Amino acid sequence: MRPSRRLLAIASAFLAATALTVSALAAPLLPVALLWGALLSFMLADLAISPSRRAIAVEVTAPDEVFTGEDAIIRASIRSQGQPIPTSLSAILELSGDLGTRQDFTLRGSSRAVLGEARVPARRRGTFALPGLWLSWPSRLGLWEFTPHFSLDTVLRVIPNIRPVVSGQIDVRVQSDLYGVKENALVGEGSEFHQMRDFMPGMDTRGIDWKRSARRRDLVVKEMQSERNHQIIVALDNGYLMREELAGLPKIDHAVNAALATAWAAGIGGDLVGLYSFDAVPRLFVPPQPGRAAFPALRAHTADLSYQTASSNPTLALAHLNGKLNRRSLIIIFSDFADTTTAELLVENLTVLNRAHVIIFATFSDPELEWRVGTAAHSLNGMAEAVAATEMVKERRLVLDGLSRIGVICLETNPGELTARLVSTYLEIKAQELI
Repeated sequence: MRPSRRLLAIASAFLAATALTVSALAAPLLPVALLWGALLSFMLADLAISPSRRAIAVEVTAPDEVFTGEDAIIRASIRSQGQPIPTSLSAILELSGDLGTRQDFTLRGSSRAVLGEARVPARRRGTFALPGLWLSWPSRLGLWEFTPHFSLDTVLRVIPNIRPVVSGQIDVRVQSDLYGVKENALVGEGSEFHQMRDFMPGMDTRGIDWKRSARRRDLVVKEMQSERNHQIIVALDNGYLMREELAGLPKIDHAVNAALATAWAAGIGGDLVGLYSFDAVPRLFVPPQPGRAAFPALRAHTADLSYQTASSNPTLALAHLNGKLNRRSLIIIFSDFADTTTAELLVENLTVLNRAHVIIFATFSDPELEWRVGTAAHSLNGMAEAVAATEMVKERRLVLDGLSRIGVICLETNPGELTARLVSTYLEIKAQELI
């Protein structure tokens, strides 16, 4: 509870009147005393007739989980316990950590119950406490402002965004490509035996098994399909470069979202999926497991990845990963580089790794650099920035072209397109049996 602006203005006027009265010695002091007495009486009466903290009950609920990049809907229920709820009620949610400091509620209701809703942007993974709720309303006569604080034990858990998985987009895409038209088109071109079938008109004659046909005295076709149970390793660079924000989220969160979508696609495709994360040192290695069975564990591990401030060491990280793998695998590396020295180390280590494995190097294009390159300069500073940005883009392109020449599949795209392109690349690799 605190004095309102109205009370402060009245008290200031009374104080000025008192000062004038005291300065004029001949003036009587009784009227001044009566004025202050009346003001005090009004203040006490206002407190008596106004709803207090005890007259209001508050309940706040939050969703169990919210995806990164989306808004968490926090709902508050404010109910009266006797006296009517003030019509000019306002509510502020107290936040913690990377969620921010406060969020205003949108309130609606009646004098008996008020419902509130606040949208909290989830920009970081983690578990965040919602410490409390502040309410504010004026007294009946407007002399006081009540600002009670209600402590909360509510928490908000922000997890990687798997919206493409739960919406079924990945399932439809992978099943249609692997088990629909494409599988029929690739019959006879795979390397793993599927089944024997009687030859029907229109089938590809290259699939006829002449020895079995001779024994049966009837034409039979050997159907082949693409191999399964390949190892897919998702390698996440969690160094400080991946903390840079793009499209409202850190790069590492965009990488995690795309990695989980690809892991789900690999699970549908019958492959094994593993997880590897690193920064200055190797941090986490989850051995490859059947994709669908491994997905909950991968989701939990990526949700618990902390945001690191150390620079990544690609030499140590990729050498450590190479020693962990005992068979040819598809390795999807999410990383970034900012200078030629880091890029040279990255190229050298990927060259070694690429001799035994199939490598996809996924990185993000920098929209600010592209904007500076494509925008006309109108000053010397702008021209200097454009030249510097052009050189950086050129060096970046040289590095990616060098990786492509040694056989690494490079994906440089904006965050919104990474998941779709990565799943498409995985399906192409699987269809061509490059693993």
